[in-house]
Amino acid sequence: MRIAVVTLFPQLIRDALKVGVVGRAQERGIFAVECFDPREHTADVHRTVDDRPYGGGPGMVMKVEPLRDAVLRAAASLPPGSRRVYMGAAGRKFEQALAREISTQPGLLLVAGRYEGVDERFIESEIDEQWSIGDYVLSGGELPALVVIDAIARLIPGTLGCGESALQESFSDDLLDWPHYTRPPAVDGREVPGVLASGDHQAIHRWRLQQALGRTWMRRPELLERRGMSDEERKLLEEFKIERARQ
Repeated sequence: MRIAVVTLFPQLIRDALKVGVVGRAQERGIFAVECFDPREHTADVHRTVDDRPYGGGPGMVMKVEPLRDAVLRAAASLPPGSRRVYMGAAGRKFEQALAREISTQPGLLLVAGRYEGVDERFIESEIDEQWSIGDYVLSGGELPALVVIDAIARLIPGTLGCGESALQESFSDDLLDWPHYTRPPAVDGREVPGVLASGDHQAIHRWRLQQALGRTWMRRPELLERRGMSDEERKLLEEFKIERARQ
């Protein structure tokens, strides 16, 4: 997969993607990220990419021409039909299902805005979709772009050391993840649940599913409403609620 990022701060993107599993995946050629700076598509000595907003108000707005030219150059480096996405607070919420969908595609173009935003005419003419990573405002689109890249990259076969890891993480089945434990078996009087050391894989699977259902019910109940549950899952959740009420 090839990903292009249009950004005023290409070094921020490059440095962040050098570390961890994402950095190693790039080294192995599993996917590639290239940055395109709108400042390289300006004609004045100050390399101006922004101007005051029409109608007044605080801040500056990114201009159409440098952004458009950077996007056209970025698009030329990607497979035809690659989606063009602007990272902005007004966009569609980026979730795991969207990450899975995009991870199967050959290319993606992300535009990271800055200042008060970008000229709406650029959005209308050059962008297919807008994505947001949450209901809050950041200084620019670089961090959201990095979040998107990381979420997508770990779903590409070969990025993670264990292929099952991506299948068992939070939101993989629209559920939060279950609790995890490692050695030693007791820490400050808190012991690992006995079922996990039982060797009974069916019982372990059942416990993990029950914990995932219970955590989702407590912390993100809207996910359960959207996802729905089987009869067996409803039974497991009821058992979880009863056990929790006893504690």
